Amino acid sequence: MPPDVPPVIDKLYDLILWLLPHIAKFPRSQRFVLGDRIERSMLDVQELLIEAAYSRRKTDLLRQANIQLEKIRYLIRLAKDLQLFSLRQYQYAAEHIDEVGRMVGGWIQQQERTHSIGF
Repeated sequence: MPPDVPPVIDKLYDLILWLLPHIAKFPRSQRFVLGDRIERSMLDVQELLIEAAYSRRKTDLLRQANIQLEKIRYLIRLAKDLQLFSLRQYQYAAEHIDEVGRMVGGWIQQQERTHSIGF
């Protein structure tokens, strides 16, 4: 990875690593519907962030990642409401998704400042 890659990529990686075993415990009926959607969405965000790290068009990719994170928030909430996550697990996931979202938002702002001053 380039040396200037924000730590958000590692933060999201750690969240995915925590999340996958929990999703594996979903009942079969939800593991292949909701669980798969959450997993794919998280991995899509990871891919977008890695692409952004190496791309010149960072802002577009980061905005896509941000939208995807919002979708994940609702998927995680749905899993909690279906009692697939305990309240404690939901709180952990929600806090970390929010932190990743703030980091992505900061990265977007940094990119916009860089481009607005002509670099």
